[in-house]
Amino acid sequence: MNFHQVAGVLRGMSERLPGYKGLALKVLLDVGAEIGDLMRITKGSVVFEGILIPRSEYSDDRHIVIKNRSGYNVGIEITPETRVERIGAEMKPTFIPPPPPEQKPGLPRVTILSTGGTIASRVDYRTGAVRPVISASDLYSIVPELADIAVIDAEILFSVFSEDLTPKHWSAMAEAVARHIVGGAQGVVIAHGTDTMGYSAAALSFALQSLPVPVILVGAQKSEDRPSSDAAMNLIGAVLAASKAPFAEVAVAMHETPSDESVVLHRGTKVRKCHTSRRDAFKTINAKPLARVMNNEIIMLTDDYKPRNPERKITLKANFDERAALIKFYPGMNPKIIDWHVSEGYRGIVLEGTGLGHVRRECFPAIRRAIESGVIVGMTSQCIWGRVNMNVYSNGRDLLAMGVIPLGDMLAETALVKMMWCLAQSSDPEEVKRLLLTNVADEFSSRSVETIEAPKTIVSS
Repeated sequence: MNFHQVAGVLRGMSERLPGYKGLALKVLLDVGAEIGDLMRITKGSVVFEGILIPRSEYSDDRHIVIKNRSGYNVGIEITPETRVERIGAEMKPTFIPPPPPEQKPGLPRVTILSTGGTIASRVDYRTGAVRPVISASDLYSIVPELADIAVIDAEILFSVFSEDLTPKHWSAMAEAVARHIVGGAQGVVIAHGTDTMGYSAAALSFALQSLPVPVILVGAQKSEDRPSSDAAMNLIGAVLAASKAPFAEVAVAMHETPSDESVVLHRGTKVRKCHTSRRDAFKTINAKPLARVMNNEIIMLTDDYKPRNPERKITLKANFDERAALIKFYPGMNPKIIDWHVSEGYRGIVLEGTGLGHVRRECFPAIRRAIESGVIVGMTSQCIWGRVNMNVYSNGRDLLAMGVIPLGDMLAETALVKMMWCLAQSSDPEEVKRLLLTNVADEFSSRSVETIEAPKTIVSS
């Protein structure tokens, strides 16, 4: 057999058993197995049965992975006493969404826009990770409960993970939301990756002015093909809020606790992802959440919200200037980082300072040069709760005298998004500063709140 023939055989093996190599590949070839076959693997007195699935190409050569009846993937290490059997016919793993349920007339019209992320993802068996492949209509198909809540329209805007989104995507989202609202949608849901959902929620809060109906961003910490997924419950909560909530604001809908008890609705400018993987990763910072969805009821947690009003005409201000930066201060930070942004033509800088809003004095000359060059510099805090107060210590007072703008209890991420938005609204620095200090979408709180009071209003479905 020549080189090309050998290469062809190896290529055929990789297609038949993708991700497997070495010992595991040899064992599977010896029993004539292919992906999708029902396998029995015996190790001593323990017997595993399940469907053979592909492995990550980055994994070792000593494990075979099967999906058992409960839906979980199990990796079994191959040892001398391991017995591997092929006991069933081939069943190629594939995803075929069920047909969408019949739409019921008379229900509110809700648009689901899909941008990607875990809520719109399935396992990529090439790498063992998840990839964005499920459309908004697929989400509707696999959560048939939505048919009892609203008449659903679906549109795919993007199919990317949220870390790949840019301010240009925020503009496209805002334009799509406005188009559907003008077209009669009584609420809009955006399926979004969780990692930068807070940024997008803030961006839409500024871009969509005078909203007549709710706009709800929703994500998931685990993709919907996993038994412990939070996708369906979050999506149901989001659609309930979009169709029936009494407020007309941008909000984020995610699990309130690790258990499947309730979904909480966070205001778009006050929400932050605070955990890498927990279902209740999102928290409202320095304010109260807008509402809770529990037992198909919307429980308002505050009286301070903009009411739904279908007669209100939406105003679209969807431009963002990307020449703004968020710079996190840290001990020993080189002030040349600030100079670099000025030399690169940045128009705005948000500093994430320590405590009440401080950076070390060695940074002062660079900050002064930035302000003298026309760059607008704002100050936020690295602390999650509380607000900046630059009048307390001398460093803060000197920064204020220099022209640094304190941004209250605004989240650093929200402040960056707002800086981009303000810079796109005007070329006049004084007007940008005025907008930056104007409470456009409740990004400021008059006082910091760390507790949630008793529910105010219940809206039943």
